[in-house]
Amino acid sequence: MQGKIIKGVGGFYYVHVDDKSNSGIIYECKAKGSFRNQKIKPAVGDNVQIDVIDNHKLIGNIVEILPRKNILIRPAVANVDQAVIIFALSNPSPNYNLLDRFLIMMDRQNVKTIICLNKSDLVSAETAKEIKEIYEGCNYEVFITSSINENERNSDGLDIGISGLSKVIDGKTTVFAGPSGVGKSSILNVFNPNAMAKTGAVSEKIKRGKHTTRHSELVYIRDNTYIMDTPGFSSLIVDDIEPENLKDYYNEFVSYSEDCRFNGCIHINEPDCYVKNALDQGKISSLRYNNYCQMYEELKSKRRW
Repeated sequence: MQGKIIKGVGGFYYVHVDDKSNSGIIYECKAKGSFRNQKIKPAVGDNVQIDVIDNHKLIGNIVEILPRKNILIRPAVANVDQAVIIFALSNPSPNYNLLDRFLIMMDRQNVKTIICLNKSDLVSAETAKEIKEIYEGCNYEVFITSSINENERNSDGLDIGISGLSKVIDGKTTVFAGPSGVGKSSILNVFNPNAMAKTGAVSEKIKRGKHTTRHSELVYIRDNTYIMDTPGFSSLIVDDIEPENLKDYYNEFVSYSEDCRFNGCIHINEPDCYVKNALDQGKISSLRYNNYCQMYEELKSKRRW
């Protein structure tokens, strides 16, 4: 029987098998000892073959890990198609430096990243539109959402529902990530309340809190559509990049940097820097540029030590 690992805790793996119902069946499985001998460890998101030991108690063994499309290090998950980074526009106040760090981390792992700015009902349309345009100008796809007003537009015609986001995740395995309290669980509940209830049942079985994600876990939404819910984070260290290479992860710099006087211009203190000229003219966001300068100084300081 083939399924997908949706959670792994304490040596047990919870494997979702699609039985064409709304939520499928979840088997509690152990991995064969031969995996340890091969130095292979099952990961959340792995497609696996299982032998069913007890169909009544839904217990089985993982006997084969099918070929992986990819495997990420942070968060640890296999066979990912894309990531959706969710930040609230208010309550909690957004930390865009943290957002930029996550975008860089996903870019380094070659994962397409979509930005979701949630709780749009708590801010003005002008505020939401301004942030949306900043990140769209950096070649990111941005959704403005409200899990309260699921399918609405505001007076400026700005989409604030989640129907567009629902189309983007269809048929894919998507990582949902972001700080705590931004509304990841609320959006998941809109997509499929039954899926969240099923996940809650697994949490109860392993004596974990139902409403606090402590481990990365996949939530089944519909046919071939999964969302990985990950623990909320409040900080993210980007420390495996050479300082002079950080600029390459800021897409909006590229078209201007070719005209800089110096090859390899860092865009901070050099004269005749076209990136800084674009910044002065408002063509590059000061929010993004200031985040870049802060991370550059962090990386430069760490390299000294």
